[in-house]
Amino acid sequence: MKYILKLFLLFTISSQFTVISGQAQVKQVQIARVKEMANLPQPLNIIDWKKMALRFDSTVYDFKAKGAYWPLIWMDSTRKNFDQPVLGMYTAIGDVRQGPGNNKGMFHEALANMGAVLGASLVGVDKSNQQGLNYVAMLKNYFNRDTGWDIMMNNTAPEVALLGGGYGRDWWYDVYPNVLFYAIYEKYPAEPDFDLLAKKIAEKFFKADSILNGNYHYSYFDYGAMLPKTNTICLQPDAAAGHAYVLYAAYKKFGDPRYLKGAISAMKALNAEKINPTYELLMPFGAYLAARMNAEEGTGFDVPKMLDWTFSGTAVCREGWGFLAGSWNGIDISGTVGSTVDHGGYSFLMNTFDAAWPLVPLVKYQPAYATAIGKWMLNAVNASRLFYPQYMPLEHQTLPGFAEVTKGVIAYEGLAKASTFEDRYLDLKAPVAQGDGPKWVPGKNPEISQFSVYGSGHVGIFGSMVRKTNVEGILQLDLNVTDFFAAPGFPSWLFYNPYPIAKKLSFKPTGKVDIYNLVTQKVIARNVSKAIQFTIPALTSAILLEIPSGKKRTVKNNQLQVAGRVIDYHYSRK
Repeated sequence: MKYILKLFLLFTISSQFTVISGQAQVKQVQIARVKEMANLPQPLNIIDWKKMALRFDSTVYDFKAKGAYWPLIWMDSTRKNFDQPVLGMYTAIGDVRQGPGNNKGMFHEALANMGAVLGASLVGVDKSNQQGLNYVAMLKNYFNRDTGWDIMMNNTAPEVALLGGGYGRDWWYDVYPNVLFYAIYEKYPAEPDFDLLAKKIAEKFFKADSILNGNYHYSYFDYGAMLPKTNTICLQPDAAAGHAYVLYAAYKKFGDPRYLKGAISAMKALNAEKINPTYELLMPFGAYLAARMNAEEGTGFDVPKMLDWTFSGTAVCREGWGFLAGSWNGIDISGTVGSTVDHGGYSFLMNTFDAAWPLVPLVKYQPAYATAIGKWMLNAVNASRLFYPQYMPLEHQTLPGFAEVTKGVIAYEGLAKASTFEDRYLDLKAPVAQGDGPKWVPGKNPEISQFSVYGSGHVGIFGSMVRKTNVEGILQLDLNVTDFFAAPGFPSWLFYNPYPIAKKLSFKPTGKVDIYNLVTQKVIARNVSKAIQFTIPALTSAILLEIPSGKKRTVKNNQLQVAGRVIDYHYSRK
């Protein structure tokens, strides 16, 4: 009798989900560009991204690494901004501008260094104490106090600024290191001086937004002179998204209402744009903030517009910048991020990794996009393996004989529909795995500089959020891991079923919990601690939240709360 009862209860739990999922209450909204992508990309091969992230960290952070062009790190002892040495990391393998013997060892980029620290930290590596070194503390040297800018920048000093990487010429390069810093700051809140630096950055961004007064149509902002400026580089009004992200994080951390005011002001400037202002990689953060601030602060920012700007490839000044969709010679490259028009399409690994950072947690605040984001992520996660030489067919690579140099952890910088070099690799068929390194120092940078260290270092973003399930092609995506400075919540997971039939999945909670589906707005299982079976209908999604069992649920202003925490910002009593 007990056995029969147990079978009945298990059947009830799994079939309860099947029935409820067929009556989803949150109507899903499509994203036009994602609609163009395959439901189930081919050939399908989801690699272990966490393993890749851990291998990158252990392989690259080795001062004694052997082999041509290795090691990829060195110590810069010029002590800019802070009286301490700082790690140098190559931007690309073999870059002649870099290393301990070139430019006094000073030329290295925050995009590489910070991205690698953040990526490793997201998969559980303590970068503040790794083999006796504190790589987190070293990042302070990118805080340009010697110049009076008092923000994180892509280089430690202007002496090497003209070698590449922005530095007072290209706005996103000046803003994004601060976005990266705030993410790292959340992972290491007790790091000495980080509180002070975070506040100084927030003050600079708040004052800059006040000066800009709703007009972000500039090429960059001089944070020393506190003046906006233009040059031959595109105007970058999407820098408002970067300002808003930093200011909202600062507000959540410090509670200063001025920072919330600044974040709202920057988002209003972005929201007021009439044409797609996308430049490099800040627009996904604008879409995320629109959804989050609408949910948390009651703002009315246009989430559909910002998501369309993010994905569509309709950017004007940075023509065609967006998300790629399509299959080239039977190989799906959909979901990767970059130019949709350069040589027929040219996407980049770092941009693809970093887009997932804000877009995946967005669905917690606006679950109407669960299916669209889930579908995009499946495509992006599948296609991104192709940047790595060991996963791309040899006939589609510019350097098929040099895979060993990458030690399996360094990828090509990009994927192009046709070689972007005017004089070589022109016989390769799409997709072409390649990189721009040789163009940075023509005639001097070796061909091997097509392998991108800085892009590969951001792999921990995928590594921390992407898990496989018992069904090939259905991912379990962590919605919390990159939702920095979020209100305390519960474990939250996104699943997307790319198949034309329903699929049954196994889900194991992290403790004894009730399981709430944010898409159906129903509890699908109660008081469970072992794996349950649940079904997702064809081409739909589920967002499962693990909430404490037996806790009272309350509804206030259409928000469902459990134990004082919001679990559903758009709750319906239907």
